[in-house]
Amino acid sequence: MANIHLGQHISQQFNEDLEEIRNRVLSMGGLVEQQIKDAVAALVRCDTALADQVIRGDLNVNAAEVAIDEECSQIIARRQPAASDLRLVVAVIKTITDLERIGDQAERVAHMALRLAEEERPKNQYNEIKDLGEKVVRHVHLALDAFARMDTQAAVNVVKEDSIIDQAYDGVMRQALTFMMEDPRSITRMLNVMWTARALERIGDHAKNICEYVIYFVRGKDVRHTSIERLEQEARAD
Repeated sequence: MANIHLGQHISQQFNEDLEEIRNRVLSMGGLVEQQIKDAVAALVRCDTALADQVIRGDLNVNAAEVAIDEECSQIIARRQPAASDLRLVVAVIKTITDLERIGDQAERVAHMALRLAEEERPKNQYNEIKDLGEKVVRHVHLALDAFARMDTQAAVNVVKEDSIIDQAYDGVMRQALTFMMEDPRSITRMLNVMWTARALERIGDHAKNICEYVIYFVRGKDVRHTSIERLEQEARAD
């Protein structure tokens, strides 16, 4: 993992505290990324044991968020950080919130996997969900990589690629609606597929949020709810 310049402080412990919380965010991110992979695999392979494992694993994600949030609160109380140090702590707090919500969405996919395991499997073996899931996992991985390196250009690239996930999501929804119209017996199954696709699409949105926090930390600019053009301008700003 690449180091970023967090500034030098009179207290070496302060430097170590800041680096520690960043590392713990990445560890939480790795846990969440695995949750997504396992949830999608459980659905595609009709693996109820793996789905149950994902559901139980959400407790670990929640615990990681609480622990990191507490550590951030202690840093604020003890160190009273300012400028970029404070932005880093704020970015961490916001990032772990999105990671926890990604974990929630992965848990939802696992619940859908359990429901779909009781339904007749389609001929395509849920390839559309597998494809969307792979895109989402890659999206989250790249967002975490941008956070690890605090790379604003990499963050912008991830935000721009969110449209790829949106397009794949739209494709799943159109296909599900077509199946329901052609065969009303598939309605229950297709509704579960649609809820699964929605959960995966939301994960992509949370990954995009993480990238916006990277730009906030590095540039000191809040780029939420702005255009791609504005986001790119802020990422390149001197």
